[in-house]
Amino acid sequence: MLIDTHCHLDAAEFDPDRDLVAGAARAGGVGVQIVPAVERANFAAVLDCCKHYPGCYPALGIHPMYVDRAQVADLDVLRAMVSSEKPVAIGEIGLDFFVPEYDLVAQEFYFVEQLKIARDSGLPVLLHIRRAQDHVLKYLRRIRVSGGIAHAFNGSRQQADEFIRLGFRLGFGGAMTYPRATRLRELAATLPLEAIVLETDAPDMAPAWVGKGRNSPGNLPQIAQGLAELRGITVEEVARATSINARAVLGALA
Repeated sequence: MLIDTHCHLDAAEFDPDRDLVAGAARAGGVGVQIVPAVERANFAAVLDCCKHYPGCYPALGIHPMYVDRAQVADLDVLRAMVSSEKPVAIGEIGLDFFVPEYDLVAQEFYFVEQLKIARDSGLPVLLHIRRAQDHVLKYLRRIRVSGGIAHAFNGSRQQADEFIRLGFRLGFGGAMTYPRATRLRELAATLPLEAIVLETDAPDMAPAWVGKGRNSPGNLPQIAQGLAELRGITVEEVARATSINARAVLGALA
């Protein structure tokens, strides 16, 4: 069985055929999907999706690229829903320094407050870290949470080692399948296998064979095969290890 640790199955891109997408993934061996929210407005959609599809588990949080639509009261809603809905993680949260027009002050405010919610509730976090690895690490050293996943990891080996030291696993998905992603592929091949989890980020971050098309959780088995080839091991070993890793860091799955 495979675990997709980051899949936006609730996204509008899946509205026409969500049942088929979820069914195909499950038939292909993807037994568990973590569905992270991005803002208060889609908390209900994420929860409904996870109640409807077997093997789907919710994470709730405010994404850094949605903070312009957030209000401080949303944090109170998140705190309440952590108690009532029992998500497996706080996420997707973090920082994004790739898009310069986003309000970095607001990003940091919501990130810090959500780290506090995760700390106080004992939940892991699903981290968005695009172009912001060092800044995210700075806050993780200040506000200690019970680990989590650095989603779509694309940093240096030194940064990877620091996330691992702080109790995090590193998410690898479609970006790893592009032959020109040499640095990322080197990390996937050489990092401790115990530190790696698999993800699709569907409908985004499509693998090489999809290109600019819509990604789906059904691509995870082929992504797992790619990781196996990079490491020179069997896909069964990859599935077993990455599932153990995901369950270790996302305690509610255990």
